[in-house]
Amino acid sequence: MRLKLLCFLLFVSMFLGAKSQFLAVSDTFNYDRTRGIIFTESLMLTGYLIGMNELWYKDYPRQSFQSFNDNREWLQMDKVGHALSCYYVGWANYKVLRWAGIKKNPSIWIGGSLGLAALTMVEVLDGFSAGWGFSVGDMAANVSGYALFGLQEQFWDEQRMVMKYSFHNSPYRRFRPNILGTGGITNIIKDYNGQTHWLSVNPSSFMAKDSKFPDWLSLAVGYGASGMTGGHSNPIQLHSDGSPPIQFKRERQWYFSPDIDLRKLNIKNPWLKLILGTVNFIKVPMPTLELKAGNKLRFHPIYF
Repeated sequence: MRLKLLCFLLFVSMFLGAKSQFLAVSDTFNYDRTRGIIFTESLMLTGYLIGMNELWYKDYPRQSFQSFNDNREWLQMDKVGHALSCYYVGWANYKVLRWAGIKKNPSIWIGGSLGLAALTMVEVLDGFSAGWGFSVGDMAANVSGYALFGLQEQFWDEQRMVMKYSFHNSPYRRFRPNILGTGGITNIIKDYNGQTHWLSVNPSSFMAKDSKFPDWLSLAVGYGASGMTGGHSNPIQLHSDGSPPIQFKRERQWYFSPDIDLRKLNIKNPWLKLILGTVNFIKVPMPTLELKAGNKLRFHPIYF
């Protein structure tokens, strides 16, 4: 997927922030909150699907439902994006159900199922669009994202390993802006060369409560790829002056970096804590070690 769900995350991530009096979890089932959740999520999902159809699918002709295998595209960057999307959608649904006083286990199963259902609807739209098709690989990535959230919540009652995202401008977009973005938000969504997906692990959550290890400090492993101007392969980039065509090497990168768990900072103001919790899906720029093919190492004083 082209990370088209990142915009949706800006809405659902609001439920992952800090508690205030209004956001405090209800001790018992709260009918009014539950009714509000059903109404709000139904409205958001309907608006989202209509918006996606208008912005993404309407320019492509419809077809009979079909599937296609895109598992080799974009060096699997799109698949990691699917996992990240479903991770946060499932987590957000879980949080709002718990807020309404629904017990833990039903919240995990119902919340995650609602998240998978929402993302499955997007895959169905893909299946009826001549531009794409229903992707089994995308669905597998969706399930893996939900599993990462659900299993942690089930056995640890917290998210000790959090998926995160970062982006930097890449030099490849200018060669195919219609595919990689024409600027602004389209770059962030479409240019996989500039995206990095992280798994940020909080060591203190695995230690004894009296440990001196800072509970806000995390260690993150990132995955990225570069040199991509097409899904499966790169179209030949010709020069108008007849000089040799440009060829890019498609390769993967791994990143190792410290991170800050913004949820764990000792912030007293509940609204500031809410804001920090909301943006915690963004990896904090930090010194980073990059590992490329051939065991080539590169140090970045600050990496976005």
